[in-house]
Amino acid sequence: MRYIEPHGHMVSRTTDDYQDMATAGCVAVSEPAFWAGFDRSSVDGFYDYFCQLTEHEPKRAAKFGLQHFTWLCINPKESEDVKLAEEVIAIIPEFLDRPSVLGIGEIGLNKNSRNEIKVLEKHVQLAAEHDQLILVHTPHLEDKLKGTRLILDVLKADKRIRPERVIIDHVEEHTVKLVLDQGFWAGMTLYPESKCSPARAIDIIDVYGNERIWMNSACDWGVSVPLAVPRTALEMKKRGHAADAIDKMIYQNPYKFMSQSPKFKLSV
Repeated sequence: MRYIEPHGHMVSRTTDDYQDMATAGCVAVSEPAFWAGFDRSSVDGFYDYFCQLTEHEPKRAAKFGLQHFTWLCINPKESEDVKLAEEVIAIIPEFLDRPSVLGIGEIGLNKNSRNEIKVLEKHVQLAAEHDQLILVHTPHLEDKLKGTRLILDVLKADKRIRPERVIIDHVEEHTVKLVLDQGFWAGMTLYPESKCSPARAIDIIDVYGNERIWMNSACDWGVSVPLAVPRTALEMKKRGHAADAIDKMIYQNPYKFMSQSPKFKLSV
């Protein structure tokens, strides 16, 4: 089995996870910028984090035969501090030319607040000005539908943004159609305690098809499973999905989306 992990927060994982992913058939991982589990206090902390994502983590992944790509932003959880967010966004352009950077992400909303929306708009403007792909985080649970609608409104308000170059992640049954119908890509996050279970994700594929959609583990420092994608692929096989349909979901689709960036070139 070959697969791409399109959304994994590997700086919070151990080298054993890299080894397990490579053994399971992973050939590449892309890592969006993320919340560290606490709010960082200055732009200097983000500068060091961006260096970690673009300089050090690719080297760690390469030891296990994995290519590592990344996305840059200030995460929605830290977007209430607009002044800090503006300072962080201001340093992102100096990293955009680095060979592993695919775009801006994961941006979006957490509590659907005015400040979060303001920072989201600034990220979208940055992506448009630099012709970057966008990876979007949608809120959790009861705020997801409202937040998804707000995010789509922000994206559609900027005529420079092309929906086929935006992935709206963490979709669930009540948001996936909204995203796909408007021409955006949709990402299903496979979590053991929230977001999508493997069974629910396969149900979504059965209902809405396998165009412009991917699966990811979004593994981080919390309760999460780095091998969620290959495990779900095995569940797809048990439920009668053909090998080429499984390959499309776990390899071809993320490859197709991320290949819109000229930097996404796989060595295999």
